[in-house]
Amino acid sequence: MLSQALDSGRRISGYIMTLFLFTKSDVFTVLIPITLSTFAAASHPDINHIPDIIMWIWLHLLKHDIYNQMLDPEEDQKNKPYRPLPAGHITAQNAADVHWLLVPVCLIFSAMYGIKAFACSACIEALSIWYNEFGGDKTGLSKNLLTAIAYTNFELGAMAVIGSSIDNIGACAVAFSSVVFATTLHAQDFKDEEGDRLTGRRTLVTLFPTFARMSMMIGTPLWSFYLSRLWKVDLVCSLAFVAYGTIVGARFVVYRTASAHKQSCKLYSLWFTLVHLLPGYWRFFYST
Repeated sequence: MLSQALDSGRRISGYIMTLFLFTKSDVFTVLIPITLSTFAAASHPDINHIPDIIMWIWLHLLKHDIYNQMLDPEEDQKNKPYRPLPAGHITAQNAADVHWLLVPVCLIFSAMYGIKAFACSACIEALSIWYNEFGGDKTGLSKNLLTAIAYTNFELGAMAVIGSSIDNIGACAVAFSSVVFATTLHAQDFKDEEGDRLTGRRTLVTLFPTFARMSMMIGTPLWSFYLSRLWKVDLVCSLAFVAYGTIVGARFVVYRTASAHKQSCKLYSLWFTLVHLLPGYWRFFYST
């Protein structure tokens, strides 16, 4: 009996790990930042809703990521061999079954939190189909635009899940985080540049490498400065944030090896997370 229970536990943990690996690369760029931004931007955040938000975001990420990874396994074989399909943890047919099961699950789960969450869920599914079936990820511009729109729906959906009304501060926070994401999203493509070139994938980094690097070097410190002023961050914290953004941006120009790009992407993910905390700074010090 004990051995059977242990075997069942190992199988279940294996299934959970397989599902997690589909979404691993989005944890620090989507799941954590949006969870934090939801509470930072919400007018009346309730910490008891953290599990609801995490589950809502993760289920929608899982649905999209399985869909995306099924369609281009060659890219993952080069860039992310740890993912379930290239690693052989799951078959393409089983992955497809899980994806199509998640479509109604996400819609029903969202409907439990109201029409706004349901609408955001439906929009995310529509954007996912556009992204994966109609070439939305084939060029850097369309990829960044569609991903930014989806990101906006993730943030609005998460706010709907906690039942928070969106005031001017919340709307401003969502708008700027989405624009920042759209203009810096290609930071994640540098570490996959070699594999993308081999598979013929067209990203901003492969099409316009010099522009992509310069946009990071100039854009990250400029965004750091502007957002610090927008959210009225104090001088010391503003200087620290701008300095960190400058270091992050400069790394994409100075260090160009695959290992350096992976480290730069991690530092960028931290910077992007800090971007989402700035509205919370304003609410804590200036909201009445």
